[in-house]
Amino acid sequence: MTHAASGRGDESPAAGDEFADAPEGTEEERESVFAPLPPARGRGFATTWWGLRWLKALEQTALDTEQLKRGKRVARAGAVGAVSIRSGRITAVVHGTDRSAHRADVLLRELDTAEWDRLCDVLTAEGGHLAALLDGEMPPRLVEDAESAGVELLPGVGDLEPECACGAWDHCAHTAALSYQTARLLDQDPFALLLLRGRSRRTLLEELHRRAAAAPSPAAAPQGVPAQEVFALGAVVPPLPAPPALPDAPGEVPLLEGAPAHELDTEALADVLNAAARRAHQALAAALAPGHASEPLPADPTADVDAVRLAAACTRPEVTRRLAAGSGRTARELAAAVAAWRSGGAAGLAVLERPWRPDAEQLASVRARLEAEATPEPESVEENRWTWTSVQLRLAPDGRWWPYRRADGGWWPAGGPEHECASAYAVAAAEAEDAARLG
Repeated sequence: MTHAASGRGDESPAAGDEFADAPEGTEEERESVFAPLPPARGRGFATTWWGLRWLKALEQTALDTEQLKRGKRVARAGAVGAVSIRSGRITAVVHGTDRSAHRADVLLRELDTAEWDRLCDVLTAEGGHLAALLDGEMPPRLVEDAESAGVELLPGVGDLEPECACGAWDHCAHTAALSYQTARLLDQDPFALLLLRGRSRRTLLEELHRRAAAAPSPAAAPQGVPAQEVFALGAVVPPLPAPPALPDAPGEVPLLEGAPAHELDTEALADVLNAAARRAHQALAAALAPGHASEPLPADPTADVDAVRLAAACTRPEVTRRLAAGSGRTARELAAAVAAWRSGGAAGLAVLERPWRPDAEQLASVRARLEAEATPEPESVEENRWTWTSVQLRLAPDGRWWPYRRADGGWWPAGGPEHECASAYAVAAAEAEDAARLG
């Protein structure tokens, strides 16, 4: 099938629509074909943290950086034809700078049956992961939980294997251009990555639905005896039973149906109710924690991120303005917060808005890491922020580095977290270079 892929905003269909009409058949018979995208002049190839991870895998795999630069120019010029994504393979006809046309393929290993079973376990255990995917987002925790279960969702170094009719044995300009174009598609819908790993959107949702249907129903609660009758008999009241176990995850609110669209936005209401259920689950977990009777409940960690999360999924300017005003942010501050959210969820937002001060031992360790990784000497250090002319790195309390680039007199998130400061510096420098070149 062919899609008019027209992007977040105007580059592709709404998140999730690509696979809604996937044909019936085996996994090998299922594919999605995206119409050629317009030239990418004046913008990057990826804005989400998972799209940037895809490009990082490409750029760390290719041996010839000149071919990558040529491929980026080819993709930016709109010379990549319709892109076919199916299990284990991406294919397109790419027109080179000499106007010759070549079939280019990029291969990525499919997950085996055992890996898919473990990934379904992860999605079933945390309903918010699937909800985020359906909203066109890939939460970092999903990738981390999958890795803990032994499933690699995103490609790493050497995972993107090139095949091209031009005969190149490494990534050439054609396969590089296809990979850059694919990053734009993955930005729009992470289900495209899952299809590449071996499962279509429909097949995955059907499997999760079967699991939910097969789950045992909770046993009916006993009727019990009214307390008034027990006390009237003068009976000795036994100790109260232990509190019930905390559910593994908050329940999902069923989508409300039947209300006229002009009277009630049912999808938005369901989203708000699900967010409230998640916050209630977190509050209950805190209340059931040992020592809760003598300690105050911790602050709600999601209270200050709801406006940002909703703005990240919003396409209506008037709603975005209301969210900015309601959260006490300017329009630019909310835009930066949304960029941080897309780079790394709540953790990315915390790095943007909540600086902290490392202790002397941590500072010494950072200086040693910078020297060992041959990172340039920073021009200034303030709290957890190391600053160069056009690049800034922010250290999170967990030891990961977040890249930033200078923009409009301030700092703008440039990507997701990195374990090595040199890698974060390279990401930020590349984004700053692209921004400077594009004006």
